Amino acid sequence: MNKIMNNKRSSSFPILAAFTLLAAGFSPRLARAQDSDKLTLRQAVTLALQNSREIALARMQYTVALNAVGVDRADFRPNLYTGSGAAYTSGFPATVGGSAPAIISLSYTQSIFNLPLRGQLHAAEDRAESQKIELNRTRDAVIVRTATTYLELAKVRTSLELLRGEGASAEKIAGVTRARAEAGQELPIENTRSQLTLARIRERIIHLEGRDVILTQQLQNLTGTSNSSVQVETEQASFAVDQQEADMIAAALKASPFVTEAEKERDARQHLLKGAKGEFWPTVSAVGLYQLLGRYNNYDQFFKNFQRNNVTVGVDAHIPIFSSKTFADIKLAKSQLSEAELVLGNKRQEVRADVLQKARNVRELDAAHEVARLDLQLAQESLQILQTKLDEGRATLRDIEQARLEENDKWVAFLDAEFARQQGQLSLLQATGQLAKVFQ
Repeated sequence: MNKIMNNKRSSSFPILAAFTLLAAGFSPRLARAQDSDKLTLRQAVTLALQNSREIALARMQYTVALNAVGVDRADFRPNLYTGSGAAYTSGFPATVGGSAPAIISLSYTQSIFNLPLRGQLHAAEDRAESQKIELNRTRDAVIVRTATTYLELAKVRTSLELLRGEGASAEKIAGVTRARAEAGQELPIENTRSQLTLARIRERIIHLEGRDVILTQQLQNLTGTSNSSVQVETEQASFAVDQQEADMIAAALKASPFVTEAEKERDARQHLLKGAKGEFWPTVSAVGLYQLLGRYNNYDQFFKNFQRNNVTVGVDAHIPIFSSKTFADIKLAKSQLSEAELVLGNKRQEVRADVLQKARNVRELDAAHEVARLDLQLAQESLQILQTKLDEGRATLRDIEQARLEENDKWVAFLDAEFARQQGQLSLLQATGQLAKVFQ
């Protein structure tokens, strides 16, 4: 690597590599992008985490799940109600619900023992944990997307610098070839070939300029910056994952949000099955009732004694004798649990296959990166040899410019291989749950 960097004479630039960041619990004391000429990778990722609408939505969904748990838990906490009303009665005084009409009523309920409701509560808690896992998955996705966009933008701008230099060399070659063709020293086809090379370089420049605009806009959207032109810098680091395949699979199964969510859903359905079986058991609730009665309801005509203030406190127990719905609920819960276990098994199998594929892909990208590095080194050494021949009068300027064209092409190919390897390594780190550990 160092040999390649030292041989590059026109301009030296660091290889695009890893970013260092705090994946969780980022410090709020963050330098704004507008306060410096360049936006560092750490700043870009931190700003993206702070401004991401996806993370905000995932956080709100987690809050909704927690509030849903609170609704289910409320049945096991005190509930106090009061009310009043007016109605006409003829005959024995009673409301539509069957209780005695009162000027003011105050009722109290609290579930003490209710296995079906308890099962629903535990299931809601497990599903809220799944939503928290989804929040962490969304955070990792934002980190990877921001880092990838940043690194690609740096690669594109470096490639543009190289291609513009390559375009200058191609113009020199085209000028020399055109003059030699006009002098009858070259075939006309050579002039056409040089013009085609120049046109291809210009086409690639136009493509990369368009990609620059798109990536700049994406980075602005991710980070929430308002700079019309985001200046990026490169850092040298490594994304290499030094683990055996068995260790990577174990880490992925432990860290995979998809497996964990499937496990939480299975646990939730286990609680629902337990709750469905609990329908065979009695339910017990603490109850209380206070009523302020009025004489205008003619209570004295139906009862020997009239008392305005009435209090009822006790326990309400329901004992099931036979319920077809209980058997149906148990059957449904069992089938849902079996479904969840099958989904969990499939998720584990998918994660194993995905990690193995990503690990093999990284090895292939490492090999391609090494090929590109050696190809670039060979082009640089060939250029040095031609430069020596030019000094000795055994090579022409056209030969040198052609060699520089080839060297620039190898540089661009090397940058592409480096970026592809970084993408593969990032994906593997995300799959094995090592983003937070590597980037702390």
